[in-house]
Amino acid sequence: MQRIKFIDRMSQGKVSRREMMKAATAFGVGTLVLPKVANAAEVLTCLEWGGYDSADYFQAYVDKYGAQPNFSIFAGEEDALAKVLAGFAADVMHPCNYSVARFVNAGVASELDTSRLSHWNDVFPALQSAEGVIWEGKTVMAPADWGNSSLAFRPDLMPAEFAEDPTWAIFYDEAYKGKVAMNDNEMAIIIGAMVGGMPYDEAYKLEGAALEAAAKEWGAKAVNVSRFLWNDSSEVQQAMASGEIVACYAWNDLVANLRAEGVPVTFAKPKEGMFTWFCGLTLLNTGKADEQAAYDFIDAWLSPETGKALIEGSGYGHANMKAFEISDPEAIANMGITDPVEMMKDTIVFKTPTDEVQEGFNKVWSDTKALKG
Repeated sequence: MQRIKFIDRMSQGKVSRREMMKAATAFGVGTLVLPKVANAAEVLTCLEWGGYDSADYFQAYVDKYGAQPNFSIFAGEEDALAKVLAGFAADVMHPCNYSVARFVNAGVASELDTSRLSHWNDVFPALQSAEGVIWEGKTVMAPADWGNSSLAFRPDLMPAEFAEDPTWAIFYDEAYKGKVAMNDNEMAIIIGAMVGGMPYDEAYKLEGAALEAAAKEWGAKAVNVSRFLWNDSSEVQQAMASGEIVACYAWNDLVANLRAEGVPVTFAKPKEGMFTWFCGLTLLNTGKADEQAAYDFIDAWLSPETGKALIEGSGYGHANMKAFEISDPEAIANMGITDPVEMMKDTIVFKTPTDEVQEGFNKVWSDTKALKG
């Protein structure tokens, strides 16, 4: 979107609250589509993961424009992409590194001019140049939050020997049927293949007959063993807190929140591996708002103050190195992560599948869930 002054919009008082966020993808076909000039009277609209509509994450934007943008909440990046392709006019999206290319390839993402982001130079250099942030030589995402996807379990409700040798295999074990919750995502198939001995570098790009076989063997087990497949993090958190389930696929926030409530929970490093992800903000060319407002929103997300709120409130890491200098040392210690570079050395970093592979996973996962017995 072209840069337009926001004065008209402010003077008319036409800034409203938007809906909410989560990860998304779009990948590079040829050159990136340039955003179009927006009407300055339009309100910024963001596609977001649930929970990120709090002004704590973009206070500088609110201070400048006097109100929050509009938010539309999504359950996953494929959901968000489908919404945009169906005609939803969004200005900013919050995808993760493995999904940005989906938006670029679909022609709905725009290249970022990092010179317009005042906090860009404080972003971890390793994130500035990471796959997903850079696609086909162009910056298509401003990295913001990062953390882990792993196995969380209640040590007080599990055998002691499990804590000594945690494994993702619990999600495919009939002995735990109705006691675990997998995320509603094709990772159920990928992790199952890893439990079966396949390296992640092969499992994330399964296709054709091999994918169908993995879905039948592992995806179906995960669906039937799980008490439920979760999309809402608050749902799985409540189930863990009550003891309804003893283990789940989880992110850092669940562990931080439960520990704050006094609920014993272990965030394990399964023998098959723990995953690392990072997400951020991407400009879309489908919106109608002022481009400068979009840059201001993204820049607000990159601020150290936002990083402090994220670290102390959710247990996630932040892309701005200075955020760790101003955050509560106890919160940083509880989080256990201060540098994405070091973390990535000891975990599995999610990789970007091709569009064809992702669409194949989307189909078989949908089909697998439909066959739940």
